Amino acid sequence: MKNRITKLFDRKPNNMLSVFYTAGFPQPDDTVGIAQNLEAAGVDIIEIGIPFSDPIADGPVIQYSNKIALGNGMNLKKLLDQVKEIRKSVKLPVILMGYLNPVMQYGVERFCKEASVAGVDGLILPDMPMDVYQYEYKKIFESNELSNTFLISPTTSEDRIRKIDAATEGFIYAVSASSTTGAKGDFSEEQEDYFKKLQKMYLKNPFLIGFGISDHQTFSKACAYGSGAIVGSAFISMLRKSVDLKHDIAKFVTSIKK
Repeated sequence: MKNRITKLFDRKPNNMLSVFYTAGFPQPDDTVGIAQNLEAAGVDIIEIGIPFSDPIADGPVIQYSNKIALGNGMNLKKLLDQVKEIRKSVKLPVILMGYLNPVMQYGVERFCKEASVAGVDGLILPDMPMDVYQYEYKKIFESNELSNTFLISPTTSEDRIRKIDAATEGFIYAVSASSTTGAKGDFSEEQEDYFKKLQKMYLKNPFLIGFGISDHQTFSKACAYGSGAIVGSAFISMLRKSVDLKHDIAKFVTSIKK
């Protein structure tokens, strides 16, 4: 499969910065402007969160953004319309990340088709079982040229990591710790051992490290082991306080990448 995600990793195998934010937060129409400002600031991948009422893998920061976005009236239809608007000016890969429930309610086939038409390149649905994906949805994803990204964690067995690698087109999301999302300070020795283990597995897909990436130090360390990092909670915390999105997004991205 050759979409914006796979082409990007072919072109740039290291120091990748992917930034996650929740659609419809802080204001309902901020989704488009944030994407435009992230591209201008030098980010590599944009991950947009699908608001959901019960985001169990997320810490308080992302939970809060989900609550506000839902209160702002965000839903999947609006999000896909916003992606169409984003695509008029933004060339970066766009990934939608969320829970399976809203996608199933929308209809998986319908959603994949409409997401692809809108300009989405990939999906991350952390609670979708791998066997369900392989037997029910893989052909739908592939026919719509959508990459599917699975999550792995320090407790994922080597055998399962290999199976995930075989079923993946694009990249693997390496969760840095078996916990919820959020900034946590530097990585422990145990976490670094896990990253080294992944390096030594020589997976066919690159991996990006997420959960706990909040500054230049954690970003650099993630880049030393994987192809880059995913920043979410720290970015959403900044959006929550921002009074000038364009200025603050540029400053934030510069502080991470330096």
